[in-house]
Amino acid sequence: MTVAMADVRVAPKRDGSMEAALFRAVNRIVEPRVRAGWGSPRLVPGGLVVLETRGRRTGRRSRIPLAAMRMRDHVVVSTFRGDRSQWVKNAEADPRVRYWLGGRPREAKAVILSSRRQDVDMQELPAPLRVLARLLRPYTCAGWAFALLIPEEA
Repeated sequence: MTVAMADVRVAPKRDGSMEAALFRAVNRIVEPRVRAGWGSPRLVPGGLVVLETRGRRTGRRSRIPLAAMRMRDHVVVSTFRGDRSQWVKNAEADPRVRYWLGGRPREAKAVILSSRRQDVDMQELPAPLRVLARLLRPYTCAGWAFALLIPEEA
């Protein structure tokens, strides 16, 4: 079952696997709480955020709670599912994303680091993220994927 809110689908059905079903069930419970600010990185740099991407085929918005780390004005999110994660594929297709931090939505550009995405222009990244991207790159070979969320200028 998918929970619909306006034009946003929470944890849309992707395939029939047990793994996908488990993630959908957990996300239905966790996503609204994280979006409200529960678990957001505040005093410590690590925590949870909700990332919203636009479907690469459907154009519908999907939200997913993810582990995150704050670096000043930037946020880094990750998944051990790597290129199998739909949010990674969606953010690769359309890097304009929204994320919730401390209960507030923020617009950002997602720069994806994954095993199939080796063409990231490091010079376009702010200096602290360039260093972090170089440190994270080897983990993409082990199947991890990361998104560096660069806030849009207000």
